[in-house]
Amino acid sequence: MIRRRAAAREAAFEAAFPPQGRMIGVPFAGRTVPVHAVIRGTGPDLILLHGASGNSREFTFDLIPRLEHRYRCIAFDRPGLGYTGRTDPAHDAAFGSSAETPAEQAALLAAAYARVAEDGPPLVLGHSFGGTVALAWALDHPVRALTLLAPPAMRWPGGLGPVYALTASALGGALVVPALTATVSERRLREITRRIFAPDPVPEGYFEHVGGQLTLRRCTLRANARQVSGLKPHVIAMEARYSRLRLPIEWLHGDADTIVPAQPHAHPFRRLVPATNLTILEGVGHMPHHVDPDAVVAAIDRAAAASS
Repeated sequence: MIRRRAAAREAAFEAAFPPQGRMIGVPFAGRTVPVHAVIRGTGPDLILLHGASGNSREFTFDLIPRLEHRYRCIAFDRPGLGYTGRTDPAHDAAFGSSAETPAEQAALLAAAYARVAEDGPPLVLGHSFGGTVALAWALDHPVRALTLLAPPAMRWPGGLGPVYALTASALGGALVVPALTATVSERRLREITRRIFAPDPVPEGYFEHVGGQLTLRRCTLRANARQVSGLKPHVIAMEARYSRLRLPIEWLHGDADTIVPAQPHAHPFRRLVPATNLTILEGVGHMPHHVDPDAVVAAIDRAAAASS
C-alpha cells in the first residue's frame, strides 16, 4: 500500500510541477542522459546551478526575471533532481550506494551546455551544493567567471546528521524513502522550507512555485541523500586544486547561515584563492538570492565585467 500511495503522489507532484524548459539528450558514459534546461534571455551565457533538494525552479521564481534582459540564463536540474536523469545505471538502483560526484555532475552539465552554447565559455553561478558543482566545473572545464552563493567548498567538522545517513543507506532507500514519499505532508514541507530560509522569511509565492514536492519522489530522495552524504571526501579532494583557479570569483555568504556556515567555508577558501571577492551579508541566512537579490545581481555583473 505504501508503494502504491508513493507512486500516486509522485504522479501528482509531476503533474503539478512539470518541466519548465527543454530536455536535452546528452551522450555520457555510454548512454544518453536526459538533462532538463530552462533557457531564457539574451546576452552572455550564464549557467545557474541549484542546491540540494532543489531544481531549476529555484531560479525561475525571481532571479532569472532580474537577469534575462542582460544574460542568456541557463538553469539546469542537477543529476537525479528535477527532471535530469542519473549518469550511470548503477545510480538508479534502489539498493545501491553510489551517487554522482561534483566532478561527474559538472562533466554531464558541461556536456549539456556544449549542445546549447552560444557564447563560448559561460559564466557559472552555483548555490549551496550547486556552488560545489560550479567549482568542480571551473576546475575541469572552461569557465569565464564564478558567482558562488553559500557553497560547501572546504572540509567541515562533523557529519551531516542521521537523516541523510539513513536515507542514503540501502535499508533506508528500500524502506524509509517510500514511506517518506507516501506520508510527508505539505505542512511539513513548508516547515522545512522555513528552516532553510531562517532567519529570513520565505518570500510570498515561493513555496507554490518551487516544487519542493518533486524532491519527495523516491528516486530523487535517494539521489539527493547519496550525493549529500558522500560530498565531504570530494570537497577535501577539491581543496588541493583550488590554488590553480585563475578566474574571477565572486562569493556571497550570509553571516546568519547555519546550513552552510561561512566560517569553515568562505574564509578558508579565500585564504587559498586570495583573488576571491568575498561579500558577507549581515543577518542573511542560506538563501541570499531571494533575500538580497540586488547583491547577487551586482556580484554576477562584477564577475562578468572582470572576465571581459
